[in-house]
Amino acid sequence: MSRLPDTPYNLWVRGELDDHVDAPEGSRIEIIGGEVVVSPPPGLPHNAIAGDINYATVRAHVLRPDFGWRTDQGSGMPLVGVGDGFVPDLMILDEEVYLAARRSQVRTLVPDQVELVVEVTSHSNAANDQQPTGRGHGDNKGNGYARAEIPYYLLVDRSPKVARSILYSIPDQALGAYLHQESWAFGEAIHLPEPFDISIDTSEWKPWDQ
Repeated sequence: MSRLPDTPYNLWVRGELDDHVDAPEGSRIEIIGGEVVVSPPPGLPHNAIAGDINYATVRAHVLRPDFGWRTDQGSGMPLVGVGDGFVPDLMILDEEVYLAARRSQVRTLVPDQVELVVEVTSHSNAANDQQPTGRGHGDNKGNGYARAEIPYYLLVDRSPKVARSILYSIPDQALGAYLHQESWAFGEAIHLPEPFDISIDTSEWKPWDQ
């Protein structure tokens, strides 16, 4: 990384940080716990899971006229007041909020616009997504999402030791943690509660190869 003309977070918000980081094409560059983190482009097993979640929302949108939620994949999210900048694997937001953001041609979304975030772990960077143990580990994305008070955080943990999806809710800004969680083993259908009320088929989800 070259000498920076501004803080990493400010550069990230302006979309200029990539110009100062020597990383392979397609890498994901984020600010996590105040540090620049570069992750390799995700592969098909990772992206297929995010695609399944997206498909479940699209299906609900088609079948239920009252289903008012849309998804976003790949846009950044600056955590104002936290100083981090994340690129969630998937975000779910109110349809009217989504359309207003789209029509305004904003480059990134802010936490107040987002109802649920999804992260799917990969072998190379799982610790960035997983809920911290509280035993000396630094802040990760789970901390950041809670501090930003995003109502729901769905973590799909592909570690062979876990192979579960965990839905975190009730964020505590001061603690930087979620106070409630519910989980499902791979193969079990996930049920996202109200206000979504959708089921997600996980029959094809597998842990990463050891």
